[in-house]
Amino acid sequence: MTRKMVKSAWMAAAAMALAGGLGFAGGAQAQSPDLAAALSSGAVGEQADGYMGVAGSVSPTVRKEVESINIKRRQVYTDLAGKRGVTVQDAAAATACQTLTRLKSGQAYRIGGGAWQTKGSGAIALPSYCASGG
Repeated sequence: MTRKMVKSAWMAAAAMALAGGLGFAGGAQAQSPDLAAALSSGAVGEQADGYMGVAGSVSPTVRKEVESINIKRRQVYTDLAGKRGVTVQDAAAATACQTLTRLKSGQAYRIGGGAWQTKGSGAIALPSYCASGG
């Protein structure tokens, strides 16, 4: 598969996954008030691998909700990967590129294995495999 084809597959996967609203930071899915508060405070954030992560102290209920969202995301990524002929990791990473560009100021994010960061008012530095800055 050419780089252009992979990029197209990634972007299609990302768009479909975001449309599904599976708990993405900018997604439409209803979230518990506790999870919404954890996202706003930066205790829970988005990661460059396409999954949510716990960046601070959260209740067991919020931790379970993050795990549940990640299980649902994994299923979406697996389905998209099969349909698009890419790896699950590629589908997840492509979606992460889109999700990270939609973060609001004050939300937490992590690129690779690096430290958790908080989005300010400007664009964040995205991983090199993302098409453009966020």
